[in-house]
Amino acid sequence: MATTASKKILIVEDEKDILDLVNLYLQKEGYRTCTAMTGLEGLTLAKSEHPDLIVLDLMLAEMDGLEVCRRVRADPQTAVLPIIMLTAKAEESDTIVGLEVGADDYVTKPFSPKALVARVKALLRRVERQQGESPRYTYGPLVLDVARHEVTDKGREVPLTAKEFGLLEHLLQHPGRVMTRDVLLNAVWGYDYFGTTRTVDVHVRRLKQKLPCLDDAILSVKSLGYKLKERDG
Repeated sequence: MATTASKKILIVEDEKDILDLVNLYLQKEGYRTCTAMTGLEGLTLAKSEHPDLIVLDLMLAEMDGLEVCRRVRADPQTAVLPIIMLTAKAEESDTIVGLEVGADDYVTKPFSPKALVARVKALLRRVERQQGESPRYTYGPLVLDVARHEVTDKGREVPLTAKEFGLLEHLLQHPGRVMTRDVLLNAVWGYDYFGTTRTVDVHVRRLKQKLPCLDDAILSVKSLGYKLKERDG
């Protein structure tokens, strides 16, 4: 497994002072970095540099962060890359759109560089933990293999982001139990996550879109959260 020092972070940000600041703090923590100031350049580097995580600004020249995120998720080579989106817009609708197209997390400007580094570490730790464990979970035609970080539906592999994978894993670990949004946030995003519970709703919706077999299996429990129906047998 790669060490922290060997982890590479791609930073895509068109404000040079912010780019330089984020770059400095990540390098101080021992990460290798590569940088881009336009969406097109960022997309190119995502494919050529093979980063372990992308810090992606929402508002970019040539191609905005949402489109970059969509294309990263659409490419099998980069589909599961962890993405943290930076946005200057505090409105919930903007962050929800970012999550809808595949971002794992988001940070609203202005932000503390130390807080961003903490988010990077937390997301990478979760990916490493998922890759380092060995359980397999089955649910009808669906198989989740933790060691391979792989989900298949009727034998067909379905690419999931780190957070989608973590959410599905947690639901599969607790079939029949009502999981509140706060419990899911703490389990999948971490206790220090500052986002809203709407984040959980967005990711549940994305799971159902990618895995239609879960459409009727993940039940919404009014005012609480979600429950994965137990299967007979």
